[in-house]
Amino acid sequence: MTDWTAENVPDLSGKTVVVTGANSGLGFEATKLFTQNGAHVVMACRDLGRAESAASEIRSDVSAASLTVSELDLADLDSVHSFAEEFKENHNELHVLCNNAGVMAIPRSETEQGFEMQLGVNHFGHFALTADLFARIRDTPGETRIVNTSSGLHERGKMDFEDLQSERDYDKWEAYAQSKLANLLFTYELDRRLDAAGIDDVHSIGTHPGYAATNLQYRGPEASGSRIRLLMNKLANTVIAQSAEMGALPTLYAATESTVESGDYIGPQGAFGMRGYPGKAESSERSKDETAAEKLWSVSEDLTETQFRLA
Repeated sequence: MTDWTAENVPDLSGKTVVVTGANSGLGFEATKLFTQNGAHVVMACRDLGRAESAASEIRSDVSAASLTVSELDLADLDSVHSFAEEFKENHNELHVLCNNAGVMAIPRSETEQGFEMQLGVNHFGHFALTADLFARIRDTPGETRIVNTSSGLHERGKMDFEDLQSERDYDKWEAYAQSKLANLLFTYELDRRLDAAGIDDVHSIGTHPGYAATNLQYRGPEASGSRIRLLMNKLANTVIAQSAEMGALPTLYAATESTVESGDYIGPQGAFGMRGYPGKAESSERSKDETAAEKLWSVSEDLTETQFRLA
């Protein structure tokens, strides 16, 4: 198979896509490519000012870009539910939900509902969002997809159900890895439940971008006030990382490539999965732990007070 690039994205005219964290990094690049190929994209972002600026930039590059900017703060479940209600009022169909937004390796803080911030934003917020929008995804004619962005660092992750919010012991990288493992446990558990329910047209897919140069690497050092780490991360982004455009390709592949199946995990095919063109990848054994996945699903419903109804 030849390398899969942005040129392989099919015509998406008539498709509606939601991208969380669409105003920067991978979300911004994915949004631009979706619009270039005819999709209408709802940019779901916490900072409306930054989102409007990003939308203007995309419109300047893509003259026919069809975009809506909508407020979504994944650290506040009230905002998640409000976004979902607004979306359902304005859109009858949802073809692709890209659960892309995230935070990485930040000092410990908590969401509005008291969740550890990385797990709260990266997993709980997206779990509740997907549950709220699922009926719209399920009832959209044709094949629809839920794309969850994880990370190669999920391989370091362990679900600590005894201290899920890292209240007793917090390590920013372990908390991040746990949140990214949670993304894949959710992805695979949703795939199994879709299969059991006989819902064949909804696909649940995991992705990771490899090492892509985005602002995500800067937020931890900025939040902790570490100039040295900030400079080191900027150097690594310049010398080692692939571009955000390349990092966004696994999301586009997962969202549009006809050979992708529900339950797939998509990532760069280069050395150590760090860079390169997208294709099918392998995730860790822990990500395939069905007992942990079922427990996480139950805990997620309880803590978010959100019932994820497939039927």
